[in-house]
Amino acid sequence: MKDLKILVTGASGFIGSFIVEEGLARGYEVWAAVRKSSSRAFLQDERIHFIELDFGSKEQLKEQLQKHRFDYIVHAAGVTKCLDSNDFYKVNTLGTILLTDVLNELQMPLKKLVYVSSLSVFGPIRERQPYREITENDTPQPNTAYGQSKLLAEEYLKEKASFPYIVLRPTGVYGPREKDYFMMAKSIKGHVDFAVGFRQQDITFVYVKDVVQAVFLGFDRGETGRRYFLSDGRVYQSTTFSELIQKELGNPWCMRLTAPVWLLRIVTSCGELIGHLTGRISALNNDKFHILRQRNWRCDITPAQEELGYHPEYQLERGVKETIAWYKENNWL
Repeated sequence: MKDLKILVTGASGFIGSFIVEEGLARGYEVWAAVRKSSSRAFLQDERIHFIELDFGSKEQLKEQLQKHRFDYIVHAAGVTKCLDSNDFYKVNTLGTILLTDVLNELQMPLKKLVYVSSLSVFGPIRERQPYREITENDTPQPNTAYGQSKLLAEEYLKEKASFPYIVLRPTGVYGPREKDYFMMAKSIKGHVDFAVGFRQQDITFVYVKDVVQAVFLGFDRGETGRRYFLSDGRVYQSTTFSELIQKELGNPWCMRLTAPVWLLRIVTSCGELIGHLTGRISALNNDKFHILRQRNWRCDITPAQEELGYHPEYQLERGVKETIAWYKENNWL
């Protein structure tokens, strides 16, 4: 693999940092795309090559990339929370459009671009019980600014018929270094577990290392233009994740609070307002309301299994065990 170069955008992020590590382990020459302000806490390996890319300027991006030739690019850069909902479009959609256009203009002999999208592009569909798996043939109906921005990026890639890309659509990704599910673990350690809605919610998860597995399988096996859902292949109830976290924390007593959806709407609206007033992004925002309200997160991973050879190695129990152990070892909990 020494002669093969891989570029990872969003390399300083949760998923991106794991992709960088796996690329190095496989012998690739790995380039990590970061911003000047990006933390490099999880990018300490001296073999990593760093490159600063400006996804807000086509001219700058072209100048930054024109001296390089990459065999594979994993586009994992993006934002999941914003103060201004328009920033989802600016970063997630326009950033992808600019990268694609620049690569085409430079005529980079790319073997494959893997775009890390999200199951959120589909929104609340198949919500009548019994819930059924969301499939690639369903029509996306994103109900969040994040999901909409990812879908628009996917649609732009779809227009580039000859561009060598695939799309990965992971469900909720968890694992070491992740901060949103960490808040849940922190809350449970503080003896409070919070849930939303009284109607059954079918939840799916995928461990970060299984997402990384799919990325590298996609390089050689992914057919251009295909989109693949990623989960661990199982469906869970809202209490399962909490109970596994409790187990790994030594079973502390915990009060489970289930809030009606209307109360969540008030809380997230307040969080959104406070975020705008303080300039600090709140985890409880309008997008989060729609995510927590959604009842059906089932998805069909059969195409990924059959075409990529994707086989999840981490069921939830194993993944949570490894995640909580990391949080403890790194003094997050």
